[in-house]
Amino acid sequence: MSASVKESLQLQLLEMEMLFSMFPNQGEVKLEDVNALTNIKRYLEGTREALPPKIEFVITLQIEEPKVKIDLQVTMPHSYPYVALQLFGRSPELDRHQQLLLNKGLTSYIGTFDPGELCICAAIQWLQDNSASYFLNRKLVYEPSTQVKPVKNTFLRMWIYSHHIYQQDLRKKILEVGKRLDVTGFCMTGKPGIICVEGFKEHCEEFWHTIRYPNWKHISCKHAESMETEGNGEDLRLFHSFEELLLEAHGDYGLRNDYHMNLGQFLEFLKKHKSEHVFQILFGIESKSSES
Repeated sequence: MSASVKESLQLQLLEMEMLFSMFPNQGEVKLEDVNALTNIKRYLEGTREALPPKIEFVITLQIEEPKVKIDLQVTMPHSYPYVALQLFGRSPELDRHQQLLLNKGLTSYIGTFDPGELCICAAIQWLQDNSASYFLNRKLVYEPSTQVKPVKNTFLRMWIYSHHIYQQDLRKKILEVGKRLDVTGFCMTGKPGIICVEGFKEHCEEFWHTIRYPNWKHISCKHAESMETEGNGEDLRLFHSFEELLLEAHGDYGLRNDYHMNLGQFLEFLKKHKSEHVFQILFGIESKSSES
């Protein structure tokens, strides 16, 4: 890979060392892949050729006043800190609206950093200094302002690819999370497994973090489409609910569950929802009508 990626990875290791010194107790920094840092070191030393997986982890922060905890979920793209960091804070003590405001404030603050600047430690400090107001002033947030200004939100649509989706408990979890959050889309089970989730950016990112954490490794977000909106985003939705998509399949229906979904039917489904362009992105082949 280019030297810039290697330089980014070296900076990421440096920041992780700082975080482990700030949170020295076992379990305070919970890596999604416990071998992530070792694989990056091997890559930088030249003993590993393939680009290692991204560093993903959760830090649990104790807020002193009020006595609450915030889980900060972090994903470092390979080119961070030269590209934006992915952060998401959650707490059972915050309702959805409070959590949305907290993450908007955090994202806005991180956006003030210049490319190349490490910012996770600063994000932690911001949460420790500013999060209390989101817990203490619940009622104030809902009080109408005398001068209401339109609030711009980011509407996001994520196209997620998995080698397969078979397990009943996993399928149940995906549907439960999709229906709990204010998102629409579908989950196509079988081989391959495809998930589309759309809604406000914060809700889609929470869906993505929830379904893949802690150990779903054969899954990736192949494509994302984002749009700015001042409304509720309903006019941007291509789907009206979040449902499981069951198509005809062919192959072995035995114990191996090695059956492939009918991609021709899937293409027709995408066409009906104005998403034909995604077919090539997901599978790397030109889309063709199922009749051809």
